[in-house]
Amino acid sequence: MKDFEENFIYQLCEGSDVVLFKSQYQKWRLNWTFTQIKWRMPKNIMVVPHGARVDKNWNESEILKLKEELGLSKIKHLSNNLVGLVGWIQSNKRWDILTSMWEEIIKEIKVKTGEDWDLLAAGAMRDPAHLEDYNNYKKSLEILENKGVAHYYEFIPRGDIYYKVMAVCNIIVLPTVDETQSGTLARIISLNKPYITTAPLEGLTAQTLENEGGLLFTDKAMLKEKVIKLVCDKDLRNTFSNNLKKYLNEVVSWEIIAKKYKRAYMLARLQKIKGEEVNLPPDF
Repeated sequence: MKDFEENFIYQLCEGSDVVLFKSQYQKWRLNWTFTQIKWRMPKNIMVVPHGARVDKNWNESEILKLKEELGLSKIKHLSNNLVGLVGWIQSNKRWDILTSMWEEIIKEIKVKTGEDWDLLAAGAMRDPAHLEDYNNYKKSLEILENKGVAHYYEFIPRGDIYYKVMAVCNIIVLPTVDETQSGTLARIISLNKPYITTAPLEGLTAQTLENEGGLLFTDKAMLKEKVIKLVCDKDLRNTFSNNLKKYLNEVVSWEIIAKKYKRAYMLARLQKIKGEEVNLPPDF
């Protein structure tokens, strides 16, 4: 962290009863940072991951109905095998990394498996400041769509439709270059969708290592390799899906996460009314 960030976190912890972090690595890294500059490590930091819903799963027959509901079944060229780019369309999401080599990828997949796979890019622009990149992403998708290997589906990534669009995809690619993307990842986990995302990148990398439900890439060539690997290996996809289901049920379901929030409020309340010191030591 930069100096002002270190100071901000330290003062935040000093002035709060309980401070919430999203990932365990953030807490032990802070311990390392603070001990190097001879600062006391705060003992009021609790790790509470982004919660995920357990009620958003559709079986194969229901997926077909979802495609009809979304109007995707009317697109004649669209394969039943879909790689998804889903969510808010922002410059940092870097959809262009995948779209720029999509034709090469599907040719290799066809040779290896004989299957046809298409790209479903779905979402909407969130920030007008990203208009130029949004237009470029759409142009590249239009070219692919005219060739019958992709489809652009515009929708507002909120509510049930967000889950439904993700649900029709076999795998999700999240090629972001910054931010935690914890909300998008929470939905991926809810749906038990095998995925590919960027590393090293904040909570995305940490949570992918924890849930064992996705692959990581660090450059363009590796992204291509990982997409082909995941698409061509159904057993691996099933393993990842089962791992995500286990992680959802045992670690990040809202039933579990809500209890963590409740404990945080209880600790803060006891500090206020009884003066009981919060003592959450670092794991490392």
